Amino acid sequence: MIRVGIAGIGFMGMIHYLAYQRLGERVKVVAMCEKDRQRLQGDWRSIKGNFGPQGEIMNLEGIARYEELADLITDPQVDMIDICLPPSLHAQVAIAALNGGKHVLCEKPIALYVDDAERMVQTATRVGKQLMIAHVLPFFPAYRFAHQVAKSGQYGKLRGGMFERIISDPLWLRDFWDPNGCGGPMVDLHIHDAHFIRLLFGMPKAVHSVGRMRGEVAEFFHSQFLFDDPDLVVAATGGVIYQQGRPFTNAFEIHFEKATLVFDSWANLPLTVLTEDGKVERPDLPAGDEVDAFAQELADALAAVESGQPSDLLDGRLARDALILGHRQTQSIKTRQTIAVA
Repeated sequence: MIRVGIAGIGFMGMIHYLAYQRLGERVKVVAMCEKDRQRLQGDWRSIKGNFGPQGEIMNLEGIARYEELADLITDPQVDMIDICLPPSLHAQVAIAALNGGKHVLCEKPIALYVDDAERMVQTATRVGKQLMIAHVLPFFPAYRFAHQVAKSGQYGKLRGGMFERIISDPLWLRDFWDPNGCGGPMVDLHIHDAHFIRLLFGMPKAVHSVGRMRGEVAEFFHSQFLFDDPDLVVAATGGVIYQQGRPFTNAFEIHFEKATLVFDSWANLPLTVLTEDGKVERPDLPAGDEVDAFAQELADALAAVESGQPSDLLDGRLARDALILGHRQTQSIKTRQTIAVA
């Protein structure tokens, strides 16, 4: 059994806690750390998010509860620390936990800045512990299907794709637009698609982005990802609009030699496969709610700790590369130039 300590009882901390409950006896949440004493005592009614259940009164009997992170990190009963803190704290806490002998699962983004992400990766390598970044997107059914058929070669070689992730202004997040807070749409939102693009296609050699800035962060943007293979055509659109009537949409169109996969949450278009012989197919995807995707993500993290082998989907190096792409895209918007990734 893997014994987990959760750092941060906000919305994601709550979702992770609920997801762990679906994984049976292979894992147990044995400790929590949170500054808000009301939440630490189990009153989660103030926790709200844009999906999933809302917070309620929780029975935390038997779980060690700490107000200081140092106490969580030094708890000998904890094998893995699950970091659900603001992004500005990810690097500091992850490095401390790794140096304290703990495996680390950290919510995305890996960090706000590439240098911090690199230090996290290097620390994990040095101490011989797992550093996993909780990019949940590949565990949602439509994206999981796309990743699986890309790996299997079922539809032939990948030819490219278009990805979209747009939200209305998240007025409930006070530091969303702060480059040292959430990091803005590029780091907090588009990072999902950057990670998935890196996962499917490898690391681009350059990016070209156009968009609007809001202070120091990109507000809305279109990006083209350039690869050594000139026939690989990959693009993404992301950012914030000011019309609150569309709070969230994510979509993709992924091209293979023998099929095209299409999905659009806002248009209520379920995953659709357009085959080379003219058929339109709707694959049967696993049923379930959003928490199920997080449960699958956490199960993957547990398997990595149990086996000692890095997760293909949660590897910290993959998350670092996604952050690199986001910063290069922002640089491209600012300079109006194509920016080399390396």
